[in-house]
Amino acid sequence: MAYWLLKSEPDAFSWDDLTAKGAKGEPWTGVRNFTARNNMKAMKLGDLCFFYHSNIGKEIVGICEVIALAHPDPSDDTGKWQCVDVRALERLPRPVTLVDVKVNPRLAEMSLVKSFRLSVQPVTEAEWKEVCRMGGLSSTKRVNKT
Repeated sequence: MAYWLLKSEPDAFSWDDLTAKGAKGEPWTGVRNFTARNNMKAMKLGDLCFFYHSNIGKEIVGICEVIALAHPDPSDDTGKWQCVDVRALERLPRPVTLVDVKVNPRLAEMSLVKSFRLSVQPVTEAEWKEVCRMGGLSSTKRVNKT
């Protein structure tokens, strides 16, 4: 399993919006960056993603799961962009802010710090565990896949 971080502007599509989609989830559309697209092409079913509210809040608020592999983005007329489908799994008990991430030396190399503009980013296992700890999730707890 791999770990990722997906960014969304909450006034356009928020954690609550994804949660409301239920088990059917939602395509992660609108990505128009080749690196971010390639990250989605590398995703596997069951990979876990942090859901990050960008611009407003600037915080990791939940965990979602990849439920469909990369496929043509229905919002793209050119045919060169792809998306994956994700579904909400669990809200973090405590959101982890960008400031929290930046001041934590264990996260100094995290893409969120180094490549903050990239909308789909890889997350290492160590970073995943640290952010979960900061957000109030036990690193030994299995994410609730409901």
